Amino acid sequence: MDKIKKLVETIIEGIQEKKGSDIVVADLSGIDGTICRYFVICQGNSPMQVEAIAESVGDYCREKEGEKPVHVVGLENAQWVAMDFVDVMVHVFVPDMRAYYDLENLWKDAQLTEIPNLD
Repeated sequence: MDKIKKLVETIIEGIQEKKGSDIVVADLSGIDGTICRYFVICQGNSPMQVEAIAESVGDYCREKEGEKPVHVVGLENAQWVAMDFVDVMVHVFVPDMRAYYDLENLWKDAQLTEIPNLD
């Protein structure tokens, strides 16, 4: 399996571990001039959950893939945390910020894959 796709799967596991919801994977690889190959977008119900999801993603990627983000922004208020894994960007939002920025619509040229929520 492609190393980047395996990283995306591990990111999804880290999100699901902390009950992150409404996960969407945007495959940007077919779009010229993008900053990375994939966006993984999800949400938590509160800033505390957003922070926990981001921490879980970092832990899973480090333990399972030996990867860590080169940059993380947004932890100070945890309304929108962005984690840069170079080829994959992870965006963890609270619901109102996700609706406001609407990244899925912004990147509607990408192939979008919705990951079912865990019960």
